[in-house]
Amino acid sequence: MLADLHARLGRRWLQRVRPWKARRAFQRLIANPDQTEHVFVVIRSLSGRSFERLLRRVRRDPMGARVLRERRDLIPVLSNRDYLLGLPEESLGHCYGRFTLAEQISAEGLAAASQVIEQDVEGMRGLSDPEALAFGARLRDMHDLWHVVTGYSRDVLGELALLAFTYEQTRNPGIGYIVRNVEKRMRRGGNTEIGDFLREASQRGREAAFLPAADWEALLERPLEEVRRELRVGAPPLYTQRRTPAGEAAAAAAGA
Repeated sequence: MLADLHARLGRRWLQRVRPWKARRAFQRLIANPDQTEHVFVVIRSLSGRSFERLLRRVRRDPMGARVLRERRDLIPVLSNRDYLLGLPEESLGHCYGRFTLAEQISAEGLAAASQVIEQDVEGMRGLSDPEALAFGARLRDMHDLWHVVTGYSRDVLGELALLAFTYEQTRNPGIGYIVRNVEKRMRRGGNTEIGDFLREASQRGREAAFLPAADWEALLERPLEEVRRELRVGAPPLYTQRRTPAGEAAAAAAGA
């Protein structure tokens, strides 16, 4: 099955890297950190063969292989707030439901932003393998679950730390590009503690279980602290959140 992976995914899609496209998107992201769609452009423009390698690793994992065979879709369960909030308060699913309410976000919104970008990134149409397409969507949709499990919020520091964690899990060069360059800018801005914060996030990502292959549907119903122990992500960090003005306004509106 893996022997013809290049043919089914398309070598051009796997190998082509678009650094200038990534740089322009990164500049737009810096100008407006709340425009999440630019993150997708950077990641997709610099991914190279990293997705192929990640998919291969998921296929070697027993649970990951099962999830791929079943072509599971996280959107229906993650968008069902009645189900999520009906779970026990200590469960991952209930905590995720409260998180999306507090942050005024949804799994559908993240998917919509990604799909708009896919239409703009040259070469995405070369991806035709059904399992690969299903896994790409699943990897995107589990992002906010990782926020809840790791304890990093959606403020600027939390998003950056989660990207550092995610890089260690996926080894995607686009994610590494964002982390390195934002860290440099923050250091120049006087935030000298950012390096330690991100090193801790990277270490957590290296020591954690392989989250891309996890059975998230089953984990939603289990106590969050139990899930954290099983996935070896460690205790949520204590840090002072830093939000953009738009992020502060959204948080205030959600709490009103």
